[in-house]
Amino acid sequence: MSGKGLAPDGTIAREGAPDRVPAAFVPVVDAARTRIAETFGGVRLHSAYLYGSIPRGTAVPGVSDLDLQLALRHEPTDTDRADAAAIEEALDHAYPQIDGVGILLSSTRALLSDIERHDAGFFIACLCTPLLGPDLAERLPRYRPTALLARETNGDLHLALKRWRSRAAEAVTDADRRALSRVAARRIVRTGFTLIMPRWGGWTSDLDESAELFARYYPEHGDRMRTAAAVGRAPSADPAVLGALIDELGAWLAAEYTAVHGEKRPRPKKPRPVAPTIPA
Repeated sequence: MSGKGLAPDGTIAREGAPDRVPAAFVPVVDAARTRIAETFGGVRLHSAYLYGSIPRGTAVPGVSDLDLQLALRHEPTDTDRADAAAIEEALDHAYPQIDGVGILLSSTRALLSDIERHDAGFFIACLCTPLLGPDLAERLPRYRPTALLARETNGDLHLALKRWRSRAAEAVTDADRRALSRVAARRIVRTGFTLIMPRWGGWTSDLDESAELFARYYPEHGDRMRTAAAVGRAPSADPAVLGALIDELGAWLAAEYTAVHGEKRPRPKKPRPVAPTIPA
């Protein structure tokens, strides 16, 4: 791998690996593998993956969370979501070295679809580390740090801003505001990085490096992006911090992103559940 996260052929290298998992987190990963196999094994699960700081080898005990992606053979159901939530709670309670567990659920159909080729497909192929089952990356292309990849990964920040404003208005506790500040800050920093990714010509998931690379191209916004990276690591409950992230830096970034790369292809709306017919 090059210093820009690229393979020798210039494509983006997969950033995590099983042998990079820090020793403190090996029991957590082993337990996750066992619980997922016991709960989803058989007809439901196609494959499972780790992503985030643990497979990258940068996780900090007591600070980092455990991030997992499950690829299901069918579209996720309420039962699947309930089972995933039970695994999240059990692992988070059992292992003090992690601060939270998040499990994403997707169907293999969605992950391999044409519309997700440069978003969810890229996520699986380059940002996820196989944990269980056949690796879907073998059915996906190699990716380069292009404007197309930039558009399809983060060209919908304007939609995220709307959701975050609603969550901020509804937040009633410091815990709510800290959770939102963490999500918003990390997404903003990563969007700032993918804004400049094609010009820089590489890939990184490191928040601090992302902020510093962004600052090379947009020095007038560099300090605000560095602050966002700090909030991504140490979330804040201060409403003023949320306002600065969402309504100032985030709003500017969404407009600049659209001007430079365009908007992400719209995804089809999920059909609303139809109420069952009640027999007369």
